[in-house]
Amino acid sequence: MKTSAPVVVLARVLLALMFVLAGLSKFAGLAGTAGYIASKGLPMPMVLAVLTAIVEVVGGVLLIVGFQARIAALALALFTIAASFLFHNFWAMPADQAFVNQLMFMKNLSVAGGLLFVFSLGAGPASLDARRQAAA
Repeated sequence: MKTSAPVVVLARVLLALMFVLAGLSKFAGLAGTAGYIASKGLPMPMVLAVLTAIVEVVGGVLLIVGFQARIAALALALFTIAASFLFHNFWAMPADQAFVNQLMFMKNLSVAGGLLFVFSLGAGPASLDARRQAAA
């Protein structure tokens, strides 16, 4: 079965949109993001807030355009899994917080699964990676 380029592009955009929007939101509210990171006991919360925003925006944009998509997808998948365990650890939360955090945790694992597909299969035919490969 031949890959449908528009569907693959749409899939990359939908996977990446969450990261780009979240990263831009973090840049707009770095103090709040750093405060949330600090509340989890992590060191250097402002540095981590900036790095998180950079990973989300840059990784998301790379995924959208399909440039170094495998690397971007793997980085975002690992980031998403780590963030899930650190920030959505529903098993250690009070019952009133556990349900929503379990949903967020499972959603994140699903997104990581989609990103691992991109890591495994590449960005598809309508991507900068495919264009570079064709030119080589």
